[in-house]
Amino acid sequence: MINANEHFAEFNKVNVANATKFAALSIENAEKLFKLNMNAARIAFAQGVEGAQAAASVKDVQELLAIRAKYAESGVQSALSYSRTLYDLASEAQAEYSSIAEESWASYTKGVAAIVDKASKSAPAGSDVAVNAIKSTFAASTAAFDQFQKATKQVVNIADASVRAAAANATTATAKGRK
Repeated sequence: MINANEHFAEFNKVNVANATKFAALSIENAEKLFKLNMNAARIAFAQGVEGAQAAASVKDVQELLAIRAKYAESGVQSALSYSRTLYDLASEAQAEYSSIAEESWASYTKGVAAIVDKASKSAPAGSDVAVNAIKSTFAASTAAFDQFQKATKQVVNIADASVRAAAANATTATAKGRK
């Protein structure tokens, strides 16, 4: 016989563990983002002070134009570096969240499969059709989720490749602009 309370309690334990992992991961990623932003603010402040000091010591228009070009290029490089690092942090976080979701789904399907199996063994005679229908429905939903998960991974990989290519092109264009 199936003890629904035991299964319910086990699902709750797994859900609490997953929620704890999710919360810890969220805090860790918030810390990384905070550090990135603080570092970007420090760099922007230092570049601003340096630029102001350089502009204050300008003696002619040519020198002012050279300083302007230098700091414009430096700003573009800083923005590219910031956006690249931000994208890397987001990609890493997405992969970790996906891992937790996949782990949760695997645990859930394993638990439900065990419940269905136990229920089928203790089902009354003549309920084979209903049990098989439940098993078939569960198998179909699991297969559908697996296909959805594979498609999502492909989309994420394509988007990642596109963003990395765009970042590489921007870096190349900035380097060519310097020359």
